[in-house]
Amino acid sequence: MPRGKYVNHKGRNRNFTNPEELEAQRKKDEEEKKWRKTREQDSDDEDEDGEENEDGEDDSDESESDDDKAKGAQSVIQIQNPNRVAKKSHRKVEEVEEDDEPQLTRREKEELEKQRAAAAYQKRHAEGKTAQAKADLARLAIIKQHRAEAAARREAEKKGTFRHRTDRGCYN
Repeated sequence: MPRGKYVNHKGRNRNFTNPEELEAQRKKDEEEKKWRKTREQDSDDEDEDGEENEDGEDDSDESESDDDKAKGAQSVIQIQNPNRVAKKSHRKVEEVEEDDEPQLTRREKEELEKQRAAAAYQKRHAEGKTAQAKADLARLAIIKQHRAEAAARREAEKKGTFRHRTDRGCYN
């Protein structure tokens, strides 16, 4: 026996299963399946006649319990968790209505709300109802006034009637 926790398999003899043994095992499994089928058919015939099988129990209870057998305490505790409901991935054409709107996710709803809010803000901004629009209009009015004064100054200079501040004598 090798010492230590791990065993090294290198250098050991290999054991192969004999083909005759494999064939014998396969035949044995087939015979067991045939025997089980005949036994199930016999017990089904007895149940139809109203008789109980050899164990004194009905096979119908056993087959139901095997098919519907729940893991753990699921058979005892009824769980009403909406997150565990399996949704049908396939729906028939008759079940699908053309008027159904696609269900939007939270992110998609938020994105649509942002777009609507931006469009409403742009509309109010164009009408001049927002604070930013009012500030822009005031700034534009000041700029127009400055431009008008500059144009008047240029006209006066062309005519020669405009006097600079230095000409007035107040600034030396």
